[in-house]
Amino acid sequence: MRIGLITADPGHQLLADTAELLTPRHEVVALDPGGHGAGAQDPADLAEDPADPGELADVYLLKARTPRALTLARSLERRGAPVVNSAAATALCQDRTAMAELALRAGLPFAPTRTVASLAGLTAERLPRPVVVKSRHSRRHDLVARVDDTARLRALSADWADEPVVVQDFTPNDGWDHKLWVIAGRVFAALRRSELAAGGRGPSLPLALDALPTGWLDPVRRVGPVFSLDVYGVDLIDAGGGAPLIVDINAFPGIRGQAGAPEALAALALRTAERGGLTAPRT
Repeated sequence: MRIGLITADPGHQLLADTAELLTPRHEVVALDPGGHGAGAQDPADLAEDPADPGELADVYLLKARTPRALTLARSLERRGAPVVNSAAATALCQDRTAMAELALRAGLPFAPTRTVASLAGLTAERLPRPVVVKSRHSRRHDLVARVDDTARLRALSADWADEPVVVQDFTPNDGWDHKLWVIAGRVFAALRRSELAAGGRGPSLPLALDALPTGWLDPVRRVGPVFSLDVYGVDLIDAGGGAPLIVDINAFPGIRGQAGAPEALAALALRTAERGGLTAPRT
């Protein structure tokens, strides 16, 4: 089979390890949505070519989440190629407003979220308690900050005044994010010091699934069918008494250093190619 990787970084550990597992019997090709690269094809050329199923891979893994990557994925889907995750599901996770609305509507324990047209507009409000402010549109190097007072808010506005943002009440916690990743239902986990904690983000630490509080795996697994995702990450914090609170959902995260993750992704790619479509149940 022919497996396509939509990524600007085919050397990423998860993708490289997955490709190594596949290449003895299958062909793995990289498509760089940002331009040319080693073994990459130009997405503009690919999108403009007449539909020819013979030129398509049997499945594509959509690791990149840039606008050009989503455009490429949509063009491949229109030509009949299965893409994991779909362009629509990936784009949904880029919009934190839409993400929160869907999660809360589905009854997931997601942090209550409101949207403000710009950070500058938030400076006119009185903040009765600490809040977490995030860029509405998730992307590399976006805004994620704890705001305790108007002085901090004004300082952020110096660089982010026009940024559309979402606002969540800060939930007191132990400063550790529980990073849970899922590949076709198989769950992997780690602990990482939160970027909102004193001292900022720290390295990831191993976390056994049986060390999670009771009941945490159920909402994590439910995210897949709710968001139509086969490969995703869920960030949770302990909101008190072992109650989980989802603070973020990511389509196709890195999942570095997790034993069994490349094998699970390789199996998912082949299974999806054989079936000719995505495997996550739809709601």
